Amino acid sequence: MPEFPIDLPPKSLPGQERFVAPVEVTPLADTGSFDDSRSPESQWKQAWKRLRKNWIFWVSVVILFFVVIVVLFPQLFTDIDPTRADLSRSLEGPSEGHIAGFDKQGYDVFARTIYGARASVLVGFLCTLVVTIPGVIFGAMAGFYGGLSDTFISRVADIFFAIPLLLGALVGLSIINNLWPDRGYWGFILTVVFALAAFGWPQVLRISRGAVLEVKSLEFVDAARAIGKTRRANLWGHVVPNSLAPVIVLATVSLGVYIVAEATLSFLGLGLPTSIVSWGNDISAAQNQVRSGERLGVMFWPASALALTSLGFILLGDAVSDALDPKSRNRE
Repeated sequence: MPEFPIDLPPKSLPGQERFVAPVEVTPLADTGSFDDSRSPESQWKQAWKRLRKNWIFWVSVVILFFVVIVVLFPQLFTDIDPTRADLSRSLEGPSEGHIAGFDKQGYDVFARTIYGARASVLVGFLCTLVVTIPGVIFGAMAGFYGGLSDTFISRVADIFFAIPLLLGALVGLSIINNLWPDRGYWGFILTVVFALAAFGWPQVLRISRGAVLEVKSLEFVDAARAIGKTRRANLWGHVVPNSLAPVIVLATVSLGVYIVAEATLSFLGLGLPTSIVSWGNDISAAQNQVRSGERLGVMFWPASALALTSLGFILLGDAVSDALDPKSRNRE
């Protein structure tokens, strides 16, 4: 095969001639340089950048900010005592100073809707906290260590997971109400919280275990082990922080679910007692008016507040899920 000098241009057929401009006319950019003064962005910083561009996130923030203000400062919205009944105004319609009217017992509907947010949101928040912490701890241990510990923890979780959430909470609350009927405000709140959490933690455990199984095989975990990190330090210092994304998404959505679950239990008469103002109790008390068609607005206000709060947490969960999902980066 004949050899050609490397500095000669390749032969071209007629009509295929090319013009190559000299380097002085079109200087080449330095493509090999990069800015090494900036530290690499973490997963959470990248997620926050995507989150800020998502309009669903800002809608949920507005809704939940309003809910938080109502929970912390209900007196800003009404100065009426939600526990003061006036039977002479039973089922009276809206009037000046009472924009939602009164229920059958003569309670101001708007005042009870505002003050009812505190108990309902408190149960949802505490329930999410109690469910998430043990779910993450035991799920991480099961996924990281494996073997007998994984088998034991997973089988115990399967037993609780097989029991429906509301059914298990109903049975548990029925037993507790018979054994301990008078337990005060915080006693009733914590009872509902632990009744729901007892059957809600296995779902968090499964998500946490799966995330840890995925993360523990990555290169940075092997690198940490190579420089002398113990298994415990590797687990809680590297694996768990990098596997929290799906757990955070689940916890955000679950918060709204537990608020609805508390309202359902109170509606069935086994959640919070009628002495505690909550949305579930008000919806339960208004069911007779809805059936008879007397005053549909009595149920409309607490039901709308419950739906709006749940919607805020669900929208926040969707926005956080999109921000933390690695596949969403490829769609941008």
